Amino acid sequence: MPQLDPVFSESLPFQAPILARSLVQLSTSFGGFFVTCAAMYLCVTVSLWIALPLSVIAAGFLVRIFIIQHDCGHGSFFKSRRANGLLGTVCSLMTLTPYAFWRRQHARHHGSWNNLDRRAASGLDIYSSCMTVAEYRALNRWRRGLVRVTSHPIVANLLLPPIVFILLYRTPFDAAKGWKRERYAVYLTNLGLAGLLGGLGLVLGYGRVAAVQLPIMIVASIVGVWLFSIQHRFEHALWSPEGSWDFTAASLRSTSYLHLPRVLQWFTGNIGFHHVHHVNPRIPNYRLEECHNANVALQSVPKLTLYAAVKGLRHTLWDSDRECLVPFRSATAGLRSVAGLQDLKNS
Repeated sequence: MPQLDPVFSESLPFQAPILARSLVQLSTSFGGFFVTCAAMYLCVTVSLWIALPLSVIAAGFLVRIFIIQHDCGHGSFFKSRRANGLLGTVCSLMTLTPYAFWRRQHARHHGSWNNLDRRAASGLDIYSSCMTVAEYRALNRWRRGLVRVTSHPIVANLLLPPIVFILLYRTPFDAAKGWKRERYAVYLTNLGLAGLLGGLGLVLGYGRVAAVQLPIMIVASIVGVWLFSIQHRFEHALWSPEGSWDFTAASLRSTSYLHLPRVLQWFTGNIGFHHVHHVNPRIPNYRLEECHNANVALQSVPKLTLYAAVKGLRHTLWDSDRECLVPFRSATAGLRSVAGLQDLKNS
C-alpha cells in the first residue's frame, strides 16, 4: 500500500481501534443474535410461520457478526493480533466461514480488486470479478448461455449464496497449495460446527435447530453476497488493466459508496463506506463514516443508492469502449450487429 498517498495519509488518524466501541459492538451484535435466536426457538414450538419473520432480524445481526470477523481479518477490531484471531475464530462458528481460510482469500482480493489482468486471484470470481464484453462475445453459444444462467440475479444472488456458505465453505475449494494452515482451519471449523450444532440438536432437537438456523443462514448469506457483489460491480465501477491500475483511483472509483438507511447501515456494519475501507483496511468498521466525513476526497465519491444497487445486479460485463459495466443484452445486441454486417458482406 503506498504510504505517501495523500488520501491514505489522511485516513491514518482513524485506523486505531477504540476498545470501548469494539466491546459495545461485540455485545450488541452477539447479544442481539442470541436473543433473537432464543425467541425463534420458543416461537418455533408454536408455529414455524411465527418464527420465520424473526429470522430476518437474526440474519441482520449475523451480517454484523460477519463484519466483525472481517475486521478481525484485517487486524482492525482490536489492537492485539491474538485477540483478533481468537474473536475471528469465534465469529466463524456463527457465520460458517472458516476464519483463517477466508482471511487469506480476502487478502488476495485486496491485492487485485478491479484489476482486469489479475481477476483469477480474486477468489469467488462470480462475485468479486467480471467478464469483459469481448471475452463474452468470444465464447460459443453454449458457454454464453451458461455464463448468463450462473450470473442471473436469481441464481447468483438468491440460489448460490446459501450453497457457498453452508456447503462450499466446508471445503478448502480455493486454497493454493501452500495454504496448509488455512486448509486445517477449514477442517477445524467443521469440527467446531459439528460439536456446536450437534450439542444444540441433542438438547433442543435436530429438526428444531434446522428450522431456526437454516432460514437465518439463508437470509444472511443472500444479503452478504449482495453486499460483496455491489461493492465492486456497479454500473460505473472502474476496471483497469495492470498497466494503468492505480491505488487511489481503484479506491475511489472501483469501490462503492453505498448510501443506506441508518438501520441498514447499522446492521451492515458501515460496509457501505467501502471506498474508505479500501483506502485503509485497518480502519475499524465503526470509524469508516467518521473518516469519510473528515476527508474531502472521500466525500466527492458518487453515492450509490439502494435502488441503484439492486438495479446494478444486472451490470455484469465490462465494456472497455464505454468504460462501464453493462448488462448481457448490450453485448448480445453487439453480437447481432456483427452477425448482420457479416451477412451483408457475404450477400
